Amino acid sequence: MRKISEAIGRWFVSFWKKGDLILLALCIGASLFGLVEIASATNHYGNYQSFLFKQILALVLGIVMYIAVTLIDIEIVAEQKALLTLFNVFFIGLLLFFAEENNTTGNRSWLHFSFLPFNIQPAEFCKVTFILIIAKTLSIYKNKISSLACVARIALHTLFLVGLIVIISDDAGVALQYVFIFLAMAFLGGVRGWWFAGGFAGVAAVTPILWKYFMRDDQKDRIMMVFDPSIDPQGLGVRYQTNLSAKALSAGGLAGQGLFNGGTIQAGNLPAQHTDFIFSSVGNELGMIGCIGVLLFEAAIIARCIYVGMKTKNYMNRIICFGVASMLLFQVISNVGMCLGLMPVIGLTLPFFSYGGSSLVTMFVAVGLVSGIKYRPAEDTSVRYISPY
Repeated sequence: MRKISEAIGRWFVSFWKKGDLILLALCIGASLFGLVEIASATNHYGNYQSFLFKQILALVLGIVMYIAVTLIDIEIVAEQKALLTLFNVFFIGLLLFFAEENNTTGNRSWLHFSFLPFNIQPAEFCKVTFILIIAKTLSIYKNKISSLACVARIALHTLFLVGLIVIISDDAGVALQYVFIFLAMAFLGGVRGWWFAGGFAGVAAVTPILWKYFMRDDQKDRIMMVFDPSIDPQGLGVRYQTNLSAKALSAGGLAGQGLFNGGTIQAGNLPAQHTDFIFSSVGNELGMIGCIGVLLFEAAIIARCIYVGMKTKNYMNRIICFGVASMLLFQVISNVGMCLGLMPVIGLTLPFFSYGGSSLVTMFVAVGLVSGIKYRPAEDTSVRYISPY
């Protein structure tokens, strides 16, 4: 027992000296900010303590995972691409047997186990392993990054996971994240622009078919309402949440109505005000100043991930950092855009701020990869895959 405690002590000291404490501090700061707003946004339920308990538990677990992932050699994990793929398929496949259907959206994205204090969203956790798989594949094909073999592998893997998520859980919002991460990592990894032009042309060609035969009317309206004001002008259907969000934000003004004092939030008039629409909750109670604070936290975390990626000499590690940054960026843009009525409501959380154990732990694991890259500077090991001819 003594040896174990000594080993843990050495690991912690090593993490303290070489881990990314700046990134950790930013993530904890954002999470504590989120905790305060979650307490206020759930106050009208009368049992906000239970929400806080679960979120604090997820925060502690997230910090532990951040430290653990920092200490793990990511190169060894990324080498096991086949096992990581099987893990993703198995984890997402569990939704076929243990999924809890969302009464509001109808999707089946969450695993419910009675022995856990919160539900688990497999597609959230699998984003981390997905980033590792794509980064490792790109590093193997580094000297022929735009070859058919490379692009086909990462594109088909992405389409496979996206299809699996949509078919099993009917959660298009999370599936879109995988597409954005894939595009960002491929572009920043050096894939030639003509591949993107061809891909976008292909998507444009099949979009009418998907639109007509595979999308529900409510999904179409959710997209088109951003461009067509004639859709649900009374705000009783697809515009309901967006209109309430806009009212909550505008009522907050510059400085807000105060924590535990927001008229819209304390009355519980905004659906999902502690999860998907927590940005609107911040705007209602802390005003534009609070919203700017949220965005500064998010921007600083994303910038730190990019900074660590730019500093590393290892190609795969750099792409991992960019993948994590792109994941965070897509969620921030989607969530804030949704709250402002500039993007469709697709049910993505605001990183580190929204209530949700799966989301918070996943965010800490993802940025833990970045910390691990700073902790363990590495030369470009992908050279062993590069042919001299």
